[in-house]
Amino acid sequence: MGMGVLSGTPFVVPRLVLLLAFFSLAFLLLFEAPLSLSLSLSLSMVVDDFVYQTKTIAGHNLEATPWHPFPTKTFNEETKYARASKIIRCSYLSCGRSARDNVPYKNQSALANQAENCPEFFKSIHHDLEPWSKTKISLTHLMEAKEFAAFRVVIVGGRLYVDFYYACVQSRAMFTIWGLLQLLRRYPGRVPDVDLMFDCMDKPSINRTEHAAMPLPLFRYCTTPEHFDIPFPDWSFWGWSEINIGPWDEEFKNIKRGSQAQSWPKKWPLAYWKGNPDVNSPIRTELLQCNDTRQWRAQIVRQDWGEAAKGGFKQSKLSKQCNHQYKIYAEGYAWSVSLKYIMSCGSVPLIISPQYEDFFSRGLIPKKNYWPIPLDDLCRSIKFAVDWGNAHPSEAEKIGRGAQDFMENLSMRRVYDYMYHLITEYSKLQDFTPVLPSSAQEICVDSLLCFADEKQRQFLKKSTSLPSPAPSCTLQPRDIASTRRVR
Repeated sequence: MGMGVLSGTPFVVPRLVLLLAFFSLAFLLLFEAPLSLSLSLSLSMVVDDFVYQTKTIAGHNLEATPWHPFPTKTFNEETKYARASKIIRCSYLSCGRSARDNVPYKNQSALANQAENCPEFFKSIHHDLEPWSKTKISLTHLMEAKEFAAFRVVIVGGRLYVDFYYACVQSRAMFTIWGLLQLLRRYPGRVPDVDLMFDCMDKPSINRTEHAAMPLPLFRYCTTPEHFDIPFPDWSFWGWSEINIGPWDEEFKNIKRGSQAQSWPKKWPLAYWKGNPDVNSPIRTELLQCNDTRQWRAQIVRQDWGEAAKGGFKQSKLSKQCNHQYKIYAEGYAWSVSLKYIMSCGSVPLIISPQYEDFFSRGLIPKKNYWPIPLDDLCRSIKFAVDWGNAHPSEAEKIGRGAQDFMENLSMRRVYDYMYHLITEYSKLQDFTPVLPSSAQEICVDSLLCFADEKQRQFLKKSTSLPSPAPSCTLQPRDIASTRRVR
């Protein structure tokens, strides 16, 4: 949808133009046979040009990110005109002008006085945004960050607009943007106007040394101490439809129930890891050498994603992988979403010195929520941890319970609170007023669901949020912030 700014107010392409394009398409579909060849080709070109300029959340007309190429999604299941009709309907005719979901509560000030303090790890927000505390975030910062972004998110007046640059792997963009829409629904009228760049790939890209003169603000799912990238909750909190992992609250509940199927003494006194080692991960490659239950007390299982997909991932349910007293977390190509699921099992998480950090891992405390495994002499380090735990069963069980309790406290309520405070604090650093890029599309719940396939739609609907009658937690000021990192 063509958008611009008129006296500071966003405007959209006139509905008459959209309707004309839509009815031209319908006319072409119904009467293509009787039409003269020249008229048919002319209308076809109009529709093609109109649709070609529309980049969608499903990936239409989007190339893979040049810094991490992957097979581009195809849409061969749709005819050209069916695809065009869907793009016009979903992109231009789904979002009405009603903003009733964004009307704030009248008693917000009273609710704010009842708010509890946010968890300790929320203080990492101050650390992540510190590079711009003095310089502020300018449009120049934003445009430079665009070179590393997959899409741009603009929130104005409680409505969400996205400018797509590249396609993301699978449905990451769709579920990430769905999460932002649910944030707007959860805290109506409270999310400030904001303009930010987002990348959906695994590895951070804004190196602190290379960009020291001008730090670039880029949101993604993880960061490192050597990068400026700003960590944000990953897409799988709202579900990962491709591998049948449900929304976070539902998945955690199932994992915890599965972990209670056997008491601690009846669980295998071994370290367990199951995953894909073929992701250019030296750690996982080395971990394969530890697959010896007698010598190293470790059971390492290679996950065959192709076979798992054929079986509908029935043998890969996370709730059935909590039968060992120790669970290993090993980073893959970069950070892995598996950390939260491993932490949820109630087993002792054996975390192999991670290079990457997500938004919540800074809150983990060694020997309370996990057991740190150094990279040096990996197999022997795993054996030492297991032998210690087997010699101190009550202490080991307590660490496992501490990990599970941490993840239980990380409910979707807390995820939304983190998103809210991160975006709010980021918006305070902007030295410009967010306005809509001319190429941005409005994304609303109806338009996103319109593009989703049936399976994606089921997952998305299960993670729908409602307006919260309670306030967000209170973010503590920076002067008492103390950031912990998993090491």
